[in-house]
Amino acid sequence: MSTPFPFTAVVGQDDLRLALLLNAVSPAVGGVLVRGEKGTAKSTAVRALSALLPEVAVVPGCRFSCDPAAPDPSCPDGPHEQGPGAGRPARMVELPVGASEDRLVGALDIERALAEGVKAFEPGLLAAAHRGILYVDEVNLLHDHLVDLLLDAAAMGASYVEREGVSVRHAARFLLVGTMNPEEGELRPQLLDRFGLTVEVAASREPDQRVEVVRRRLAYDDDPAGFAARWAEEEAAVRQRIVVARELLPQVRLGDGALRQIAATCAAFEVDGMRADIVMARTATALAAWAGRTDVLAEDVRQAALLALPHRRRRNPFDAPGLDEDKLDETLEQFSGDDGSGEDDPGPDGPGGGGGQPQPDPGPQGGADTAARPEAGEGGEPQPSGAREQSAVRAAEPFRTRVLSVPGIGEGAAGRRSRARTEHGRTTGARRPRGALTKLHLAATVQAAAPHQRARGRSGPGLVIRRDDLRQAAREGREGNLVLFVVDASGSMAARQRMSAVKGAVLSLLLDAYQRRDKVGLVTFRGSGAEVALPPTSSVDAAAARLEALPTGGRTPLAAGLLRAHEVLRVERLRDPARRALVVLVTDGRATGGPEPVALAGRAARLFAAEQVASVVVDCESGPVRLGLAGQLAGELGGTAVTLDELRADSIAGLVKDVQRRAA
Repeated sequence: MSTPFPFTAVVGQDDLRLALLLNAVSPAVGGVLVRGEKGTAKSTAVRALSALLPEVAVVPGCRFSCDPAAPDPSCPDGPHEQGPGAGRPARMVELPVGASEDRLVGALDIERALAEGVKAFEPGLLAAAHRGILYVDEVNLLHDHLVDLLLDAAAMGASYVEREGVSVRHAARFLLVGTMNPEEGELRPQLLDRFGLTVEVAASREPDQRVEVVRRRLAYDDDPAGFAARWAEEEAAVRQRIVVARELLPQVRLGDGALRQIAATCAAFEVDGMRADIVMARTATALAAWAGRTDVLAEDVRQAALLALPHRRRRNPFDAPGLDEDKLDETLEQFSGDDGSGEDDPGPDGPGGGGGQPQPDPGPQGGADTAARPEAGEGGEPQPSGAREQSAVRAAEPFRTRVLSVPGIGEGAAGRRSRARTEHGRTTGARRPRGALTKLHLAATVQAAAPHQRARGRSGPGLVIRRDDLRQAAREGREGNLVLFVVDASGSMAARQRMSAVKGAVLSLLLDAYQRRDKVGLVTFRGSGAEVALPPTSSVDAAAARLEALPTGGRTPLAAGLLRAHEVLRVERLRDPARRALVVLVTDGRATGGPEPVALAGRAARLFAAEQVASVVVDCESGPVRLGLAGQLAGELGGTAVTLDELRADSIAGLVKDVQRRAA
């Protein structure tokens, strides 16, 4: 076994180390989510923690690590009698991103269960992690259904496996640690809330500290055993401190004053539900035990809030995480007494005041189409072909959009947008299994076996079922798509009020893509060409930031924008053939850049139609006089066109259009 990097040798990252140690003292805290850029010792610190945990006593031969002092009465390997056990180090089990459900929770042998009535169960990673650490690197890339199973087990302390009436339950209590790079996409808010604590980590900007990181890492790589031996005394001291804190934890008193501060803080930051209050209380108690105290102080409550609330107070994926520490201190000071006097007043800048989103620029509604003249700029004035670049315009308030989906049935990554054949979802039929059987279709299996019972010597009740009879349930769910935004940033779109509305619409679609677990990309075109502002990524935050800073001006090289988008799709198709694409072209349909711009744009659009790429054109024309160019372009793309108004989920025009399309 390789020698882990010593926990006490990690340079800096005080919050990360504290959060991990608090969970080691009190696993009831609920685990920790570590967010940060790559190369910040996230994985190193987690792996180092396992070496600090005290040994656990287990029942000899039990695959589920039962405690000999209190064995699990429902253990599949039981029943066990109380008695002396064998000691072993606490385990750290890693859950790979590509793991299957059976690998996580374990698997039942369905064939033996049906044919022999034997409950044959092979434990999964949850069983292996019992009374240890379950580490999920890049947890934000894990499939949603696996994360749901994982967090349910962490919350209940048990894992349940049920297949066609055969069920197995076993204990699964572990310290859950997840790491993620926010640039690769966020976790859903519901899943964020299930992690007890969260920590933001970043590389130090202090040269001396960076030098020390490199020095220690090189020394460890040269001689891991020797390096670990030099830190053995510090490691032993921290290990002993964990043991002492665990013993002290039941004696820690959480007074009414501290509870009032916890409740007031959660209310002030408008967190949903009561889980935040409970986690803060457990964290504050663990902090007191770690400090060797039996009373929870205000400083414990403050530190608990900084660790337990940042990921719970976010209202949408584009808000930056973190707490307003001045507001936190004011709340704690206001409720520092035990009498509970005072009222919580977040103030105009508190959560819910502005929603974290930029407000649209004020201006009159309606009026003449400022882009009716070629290359109109800000204020509707005509611009020459080499018009200067306009400054970036802030996006209007986002709104809930209509569902845009890819027609047909795909087989891509799990998500919430388009129909797909998946392992999870509603059952739509049955088929012969390809490889291992995962979801048995009982009725189809019985139907396949029934005609052969006489030939198999069965004359009485019951069935003789053989492997050839087994049928896999065919299920239909939803997949995530690649939503590629192709945004016209030319002078004809540069009118301030119009561009603000356009950015607001794209921002709304980005929010929708986040909720539906899509990948997103951004191509922009203006002036003399097109550029990939953001290659396909799972981080909608990055797309929103690029959109907000998008300048406008110049001619409209529509063909260049379409060709660049076509190239992005070609490359992405090689990387991920199963993920289907939805192209969202945001334009007024004008084409003025380059020779024969209209003809070239038409030919480029027909490339998408020939490859049957799903597309939607968001028509940005406004005013009483409209040329309908976006609708024509949608026809050449083989897609549909919607106006900015029709894009809204509550748009009556959009609903009427949906009804007409279904009727056709």
